[in-house]
Amino acid sequence: MAVLSVSRRTASRRTVARSVRILGVVSASAALALGAAGNALACNITEFSAEAKCDGDKGVITVTDVDPTGVPATITVYLENNGADVKKVGEQVVKGSREGTTIAFAENWKPNAEYRIHVKAAQYVDEDIKPSLVTPATACKKDEEKPPATPPATPTPSASPSKPAEETDTPAPSPSESESTAPAGNAPAPAGDSNLAETGADSNTGIIAGIAAALVVVGGGAVFFGMRRRGANSSDS
Repeated sequence: MAVLSVSRRTASRRTVARSVRILGVVSASAALALGAAGNALACNITEFSAEAKCDGDKGVITVTDVDPTGVPATITVYLENNGADVKKVGEQVVKGSREGTTIAFAENWKPNAEYRIHVKAAQYVDEDIKPSLVTPATACKKDEEKPPATPPATPTPSASPSKPAEETDTPAPSPSESESTAPAGNAPAPAGDSNLAETGADSNTGIIAGIAAALVVVGGGAVFFGMRRRGANSSDS
């Protein structure tokens, strides 16, 4: 009877120990599952999305966070070229929500440009949004089309050839006062008397000169006789 009792006690202890081990494994598994679920619920890269948009004529890059727990996440935007960072566009912190929280980065992006969006959220996320953001093929502001250059106008030939400078009709110079007005009482000189016409003399010049000489002689005689008579009167007195 004593041996049977000891066997029963040993079996009970083994059963209890096995049950404890099984319970521990189940608890550990549940803890791991809950931890993984907690991490998944806290923040995940799949809860972030990016888009290139237009705000009027200016371009913007928006990032939306739909994390319902609102874990703060730092968003950094880089311009890419052949897989390398060309420049850092900007960095902002976003707190997600079930409805989604959106932040915007001002960037005058070019068509078909590539941007890398990096997300850092505590111990939950530290990676890029995949795939990288590629902008639309059309820019926000269209370049104004310049009108085509106007070819130079072809000169139209004139109806008649222009006259040389020396043949151009010019008004005849107006005659001077001496040429336009002839002395009163003088007839124009004959065509043959070119020398008289050039000096201004005419056919009456000789007559006038003779009269003047006669007057000079008469005057000289009158003066002579007057002086002689005056001398005679002086001697008689």
